[in-house]
Amino acid sequence: MNNQVTRVGNQGLIPPIEKAGTKAQEGSKSFSDTLKKFVVDVNTLQNKASEAKVKLATGEITDVHEVMIAVEKANTSMELMLEMRNKIVEAYQEIIRMPV
Repeated sequence: MNNQVTRVGNQGLIPPIEKAGTKAQEGSKSFSDTLKKFVVDVNTLQNKASEAKVKLATGEITDVHEVMIAVEKANTSMELMLEMRNKIVEAYQEIIRMPV
């Protein structure tokens, strides 16, 4: 009975960790870029919901379901963004409280 443990090797499932400034990190987006894109997306959803409400009021849209879906998408994305902001502020405050 042979119970030796052998190395399986790199299966390509986990990318290797590279030092800062390497080509792998240059192509990836930063956290601030991702956050900015998310804010723009939330703003776009808010604008679409506002337009849908105006079109419903003027009679251009007769399907109330479309308007409600647009409003709920905007509402849900705004709630998610606010929760993300709260977590970021909470993490910042925790870092500030750390002794140096």
